[in-house]
Amino acid sequence: MSVAVTLAVGVNTDGRHEVLGMAIGAFEAEPFWTEFLRDLMRRGLSGVKMVISDAHEGIKAATARVLSTTWQRCRVHFQRNALGHAGKNSRRVVSAFIATAFAQPGHAAAKAQWRLVADQMRGKLPKLANLMDGAEEDVLAYMTFPQQHRAKLHSTNPIERLNGEIKRRTDVVRIFPNVASIRRPVGAILMEQTEEWTVQRGRYMTLETLAPVCDDLTLSLPAAQSD
Repeated sequence: MSVAVTLAVGVNTDGRHEVLGMAIGAFEAEPFWTEFLRDLMRRGLSGVKMVISDAHEGIKAATARVLSTTWQRCRVHFQRNALGHAGKNSRRVVSAFIATAFAQPGHAAAKAQWRLVADQMRGKLPKLANLMDGAEEDVLAYMTFPQQHRAKLHSTNPIERLNGEIKRRTDVVRIFPNVASIRRPVGAILMEQTEEWTVQRGRYMTLETLAPVCDDLTLSLPAAQSD
């Protein structure tokens, strides 16, 4: 049967990326996400300011219920979905129009521009306009954060390289006999990545810019148990 390996990566108050945990499940509906987030909380996760992900089923509700924090829909994935409602010849123009909202200086201005673009699309591309109507709050959530953080909060791009490396290595095996046989190699990859992030000289976010939005000292979770 097909299963999903779900990862959580965060930026701790030391400004460095950190692998927070992983889960393996047959589907990614709300109960799956709820249990995954609750497991992170049981292991000590706290002070979460935002959860950024693709629009998986139930993750928005699970984020609100378990972490009581903001959910950011990945901007890159949204744009891909949006362009699916545009004709091939108009995708570049549509992408540029939507991007004008992201270029605004603040949250209120971005929302106003977003609604303007949606209304301009409504006549010729009603499905795209409806998609924008429903996604406005989630795609622009990152704009409520300080400007120096926004470029690093609007998408899941930082985790894509790690996902790609896991896929590359697991594709060699293709079929695993049980969950434990998946957890061991993926866990090893995650440990390698965490060590690499820990010793990097540069921080993903500076301590000066993190100070206004952090509640407490550097966060570090105990290692997840493996079989």
